[in-house]
Amino acid sequence: MSNESAPNEIGLAMDELKAAATFLTRLRPGLFGRDSAKAPDFRQGARVFPVVGALVGVAGGIVLIIATAIGIASPIAAALAVATTVLITGALHEDGLADTADSFGGSTTEKRLEIMDDSRVGAYGAIALVFSILLRVLAIAAIADNSGATRAALVLIAAEAVSRAAMVRLWHDLPAARMGGLAAETGPPDQNAMLIALAIAAVIAIVVALPSIGLWPTIFAGALAAIATFAMIRVAAQTLGGRTGDSLGATQQLAAIAFLIGASVV
Repeated sequence: MSNESAPNEIGLAMDELKAAATFLTRLRPGLFGRDSAKAPDFRQGARVFPVVGALVGVAGGIVLIIATAIGIASPIAAALAVATTVLITGALHEDGLADTADSFGGSTTEKRLEIMDDSRVGAYGAIALVFSILLRVLAIAAIADNSGATRAALVLIAAEAVSRAAMVRLWHDLPAARMGGLAAETGPPDQNAMLIALAIAAVIAIVVALPSIGLWPTIFAGALAAIATFAMIRVAAQTLGGRTGDSLGATQQLAAIAFLIGASVV
């Protein structure tokens, strides 16, 4: 790599990180708007999604550590940590999970896609949200009780990173279920971006989760997250005919839940 290309690559990576942060969170809203004339191109930029996820996990982890340090019970501290991640992302992924769950009430692909477009939350969506929050809170609290708040915070960082890589995998693997919509307008990640995203997520999980909970719990957590991801890919393909923005959010939620549950097993 030449001396001139190195700064260019760093600048490109920083631009991708900023775009991904705006796309996946409520941070830096001035970078580009969701209703801007041109949607971001994530054919390569999606590779940094796990980094953004890790940063979201860092924020939640800090809240978990501080809350525990001042004497707040671990379940409440875990709830505050999860609430922090939801606040940062604007409940974007939770909304996708709810819409995806509600779509299961449709009898045809067209009806399911129509239900996804409805902003109202139905019974399936409400139940999915309750279990998503409940399972994450209980899993984080269990890890904090067994291994300490700092290690639980590190596991949360890994879970958030891995779950964003899961989004990239589904986005890459499936075609758009319909013309228009967020998942169709933004360029799908190419093979290189998808593999880099998976590699980054794996490195983050190894660096932060492995020293915290050990080898086998980390492997088990990663395996459960992978199973959840591929299950969601199969379900989306069969029920929706491809990917939607909501299915990306649902994938993130399921992968994060699966990783945290796996990490809580001792």
